Amino acid sequence: MSASHPIIAITGSSGAGTTSVTRTFENIFRRESIRSVIIEGDSFHRYDRKAMKAAMAEHETAGNPHFSHFGEDANLFAELEQLFRGYGESGTGQARKYLHNAEEAAPYKQEPGTFTPWETLPDSELLFYEGLHGGVKTDKVDIARHADLLIGVVPVINLEWIQKLHRDRNARGYSTEAVTDVILRRMHEYVHYICPQFTRTHINFQRVPVVDTSDPFIARTIPTADESLVVIRFADPRGFDFPYLLSMLHDSFMSRANTLVVPGGKMELAMQLIFTPMVMRLIERRKKRLAA
Repeated sequence: MSASHPIIAITGSSGAGTTSVTRTFENIFRRESIRSVIIEGDSFHRYDRKAMKAAMAEHETAGNPHFSHFGEDANLFAELEQLFRGYGESGTGQARKYLHNAEEAAPYKQEPGTFTPWETLPDSELLFYEGLHGGVKTDKVDIARHADLLIGVVPVINLEWIQKLHRDRNARGYSTEAVTDVILRRMHEYVHYICPQFTRTHINFQRVPVVDTSDPFIARTIPTADESLVVIRFADPRGFDFPYLLSMLHDSFMSRANTLVVPGGKMELAMQLIFTPMVMRLIERRKKRLAA
């Protein structure tokens, strides 16, 4: 953690909806004129697309069917922790981009599925990370401890699978069978690397559908926001004005002393109400520290 150079990290598994949360924060940064640098977790994968396929084949041949982007061997955990530590100390660091598709790759004149060169971060007031591993802790690294605000985005597992199936089939052209294989291969590392992060977060957002998602592999549509509730868990509820939030978020209620439940369609509004003052406190703390 750093008063001078704050870090916000959004963590959640593939298809969990972290990208939409990032858009909400971008709106906050734009509205409040905050200079932020945004880091995508994919840029800290160890392998590009071709090398990852080769590494997966090697691991399967060696008897390891669980090798995936969720685990330690396929990622640069030490480098990610170094970025967080270095940014917290000096507001600088090295980062790169992963080019997911032809549109992203075109300006760099590179192939999709490759990384751009490492570059020094631009001047900023705040670092924002969105990816798989913002709250990871192992016997070698503790990335979670560097985040001033750590947020988990966690749909219930069947909804997560539905979202991933639809995204990978429609946007990436994968078959249902291929996506199912990926889900099964990732499950071991999902349990050991992804799930434990949500015990370290300051706030979790969990989307819960109120329609039948019993068999996610045959679901024809993704449950809409209006067909969902969002469960918001605060690790430390002290300092939050829950009566105000309840008054602003129609049809919301408290299910526990530290848990707010809101209609799915109110998720973005809830984030704006909860996170705008938190972000502004981080920026104000930064200004005071730098002025001291």
